Amino acid sequence: MNIDMIRAAAQRLEGHARRTPLLTSPFLDEIAGRRVIVKPECLQHTGSFKFRGGWSAVSALDPETRKRGVIAFSSGNHAQGVAFAAAQHGAPAVIIMPNDAPRLKIDNTRALGAEVVLYNRPDGEAREEVGARIASERGLTLIKPYDEPQVIAGQGTCGLEIATQAAEMGVDTADVLVCCGGGGLTSGIALALEADAPGLRARPCEPEGFDDVTRSLLSGHIERNATTSGSLCDAIITPAPGDITFPIMSRLCGPGLVVTEDEALHAMALAFLRLKIVVEPGGAVALAAALFHGDEIEGDDVIAVCTGGNVDPDVFKLALDRFA
Repeated sequence: MNIDMIRAAAQRLEGHARRTPLLTSPFLDEIAGRRVIVKPECLQHTGSFKFRGGWSAVSALDPETRKRGVIAFSSGNHAQGVAFAAAQHGAPAVIIMPNDAPRLKIDNTRALGAEVVLYNRPDGEAREEVGARIASERGLTLIKPYDEPQVIAGQGTCGLEIATQAAEMGVDTADVLVCCGGGGLTSGIALALEADAPGLRARPCEPEGFDDVTRSLLSGHIERNATTSGSLCDAIITPAPGDITFPIMSRLCGPGLVVTEDEALHAMALAFLRLKIVVEPGGAVALAAALFHGDEIEGDDVIAVCTGGNVDPDVFKLALDRFA
């Protein structure tokens, strides 16, 4: 996993991925006590950064392998990214999704042309086992959600954009806060920043009770979450950081930041009111950290990546009812 792979992925994504902007609001700056710069990947195709990794991985396959089809497991955003990328390449896709995933994400994945197979996450059924069985039976190529080099390369293209856009704004020193599950986006951004903006430092952000990456960075070895369900921030709930992503994050990232569900919901409401964007709970934790954990951040500027906007209407209403 290296910067050359990220640059190659950027070339394959040229003309396919959206170059999402950087957004600011004086109202958010006042809350945070510094300038808050938001990278809204919720505006990306399929509503999250995951399109980048999905396209990168599918487009990197040789034509014969791609023709046989791909398989992925995801709570929703990776599912949609891979499903859309596969459809655009004319390849069949099977997506393994938890039966407690938001209905919107399940429906959207099917609408994008993928076959959805549900597994029982609350009762501990292993998605890896389900996926491995189907992949073997049908000769499909597995595209992992984060611990996969071509997926990380695609996610890293977000970091290349941040480096260029921050320089255009005159920002050369800042923490870049990233909503973090298994670490694919965080490690990809960290590698891109190391190469193109060494004054910017990636920092993983996680929900309370599911802070495996933060704990792993503190202990120096991979820590696991006790459970992988039971949070509104479903998009970034993973068992543990990846074997590929963790060494990258250990070398390049600053300390993790942990926010509460209420802080994530509050950030969702503020993103809607002040930036006019829709963000899901898991996609709002970086903004929540920027707004409500300023004492753990240094510098006059902070960059927060809003990673996804695929939120069920009732959850979005909950955020607005509480904090709008």
